[in-house]
This record gives sequence, structure tokens and C-alpha cells, in this order.
Amino acid sequence: MIKVISFKICPFVQRVTAALEAKQIPYEIEYISLKDKPQWFLDLAPNGQVPVMVTESGTALFESDAIIEYIEDEFGPIEAGVTNEQRALDRAWSYLGSKNYLVQCGTMSSKDKATFEERVERFTKAFAKVEAHLSGETKYFKSDALSNVDLAWLPLLHRAAIIKKHTDFDFLCGLPKTQAWQSALLETGLADKTVSADFEELFTDFYLSDTYLGTGNDIQQSSVCASSNCCG
Repeated sequence: MIKVISFKICPFVQRVTAALEAKQIPYEIEYISLKDKPQWFLDLAPNGQVPVMVTESGTALFESDAIIEYIEDEFGPIEAGVTNEQRALDRAWSYLGSKNYLVQCGTMSSKDKATFEERVERFTKAFAKVEAHLSGETKYFKSDALSNVDLAWLPLLHRAAIIKKHTDFDFLCGLPKTQAWQSALLETGLADKTVSADFEELFTDFYLSDTYLGTGNDIQQSSVCASSNCCG
């Protein structure tokens, strides 16, 4: 059976588990501490990072983009009949999502208002690009069927939903098509299936403890949404 090695709140791992879950591919998962990486893990991962996926033949794959491509090559695409041109576009939009994982993490980790607002402005430009691209007429990014782009953006949208739930701050404020896409993706149940049972607790403890987001709801949305006239 495929084995995924993970850190519990890593968005790059969630992208991989989402691909496996969407295709209903059986796998097992083992969690490690990034503060105390075991030697056996370092022996498997040349980059020292999660995710690592050990294939059924025992080969250890690393780097989430490479793992996603392997899953598609080995088990077939999530969508049928995708042209090479469209596949390239899908990879580009997926890359845009995944390269913002750490940007979102840095934004959520901000310790003060000024830093937070500066990072929010930079981070939400990616969602604004999505908003401009979405038709608003389909459930998901491209159509009413899941695609690799949906899976790539799931970690960002999932984390944004948790932050809104606990703080009332909405990274998608003023982006109705993106909000609808987020709701449709979360309704699939994939988000819960692709993380550990204690993910939300660990996530909020990490990002809502000793951070600007965790200091009180009265300061969460005011300046950002006021500047875009989207409070409400």
C-alpha cells in the first residue's frame, strides 16, 4: 500500500492526500515532528521536507508537484479527455495555488497589525486572480467536475474557512465567486478526509496563539475590508 509521510498541518501534504482521496486510492499515513525529524525520514527525503510518498514498490518520492504527477501518471487523470494545452493550463493554475501555501502560512503567523495587513494585501492578490477567472456558473474551478486545480487550491480554501470560523476574518472578503467555489469544495467532504482528526485543533493552536489573528475579532476585518468596501 502507498504510504504518505506527513506533518499534520502541512498544506503540501493535504494536496497529495486530496489527490489520493479524490481517486479513491488506498494509502496509509505516518506523521512526524518537523522539529525532531527521524533519521529514517531524512534518509528518504533528500530535501528534508514533507510530503514523502513511498510507492507500492518501495520508491520514496518527494516534492509535492512530482508526487501529484506520479499519481496522475500511475492511476490515471482525475478528468478524462483533457487536451495537452488544457493540462498545461491546469498545471499552471495549480502551481499558482501551491506557491501561495507558504504565503498564507506567513500571513496567518503575523504578530502585529501592520505586518498582517501588508501580507494580506500581497496574499489576496492570488485570490483576486482566481475571482477574475472563475465563471461563477460552475461548482468548481472549471466545471461541475473536480479537477487538479481544485485539489491544489483546497488547502488554501480550507484554511481560509477555518480562520473565518474562529476569527470572523475572511481572506475571501469581496470575492463572491471564490467564496462559492470554496463552499462547493468543502461540501464534497474532501477537506476533512485529507487531514488528521485533530487538524483543526492543531491548526488553530498554532496560528491563533500568539499571533495577530488570535488577538481578538474586533480588529480582524476592519482595515482590509474597509479598503475594499466589502464589509458585511
